[in-house]
Amino acid sequence: VQLQASGGGLVQSGGSLRLSCAASGRSFRNRAVGWFRQAPGKERELVSAIRWTERNVYYADSVKGRFTISRDSGENTVSLQMNSLNSEDTAVYYCAASEGRPILSMLPNPRTYTYWGQGTLVTVSS
Repeated sequence: VQLQASGGGLVQSGGSLRLSCAASGRSFRNRAVGWFRQAPGKERELVSAIRWTERNVYYADSVKGRFTISRDSGENTVSLQMNSLNSEDTAVYYCAASEGRPILSMLPNPRTYTYWGQGTLVTVSS
């Protein structure tokens, strides 16, 4: 599975961005798809994830109520709508997909994901 992340950019604090992760080669069916982010000097952390078949979603506490993950009907795209952005959201955002259907407790673990996109930079200016 090849992943292509897009939608990053520069936005003012309080603004919104929508990230997209497109799969090619194979679909997202029967996988989990996660959005991770990594800020300078920090570890990579899971922002949100979705288990495609079960439609379970996961959000980090820091983004609950502000970010929304969604899947399209074509099984090839996952989006992350990010609202009320602040400077702490500044990071490179990566989408990732698992091989198979992980259990819920494994979603935050980067090792759960086999395939990774190239990352897209989100910069929030204050």
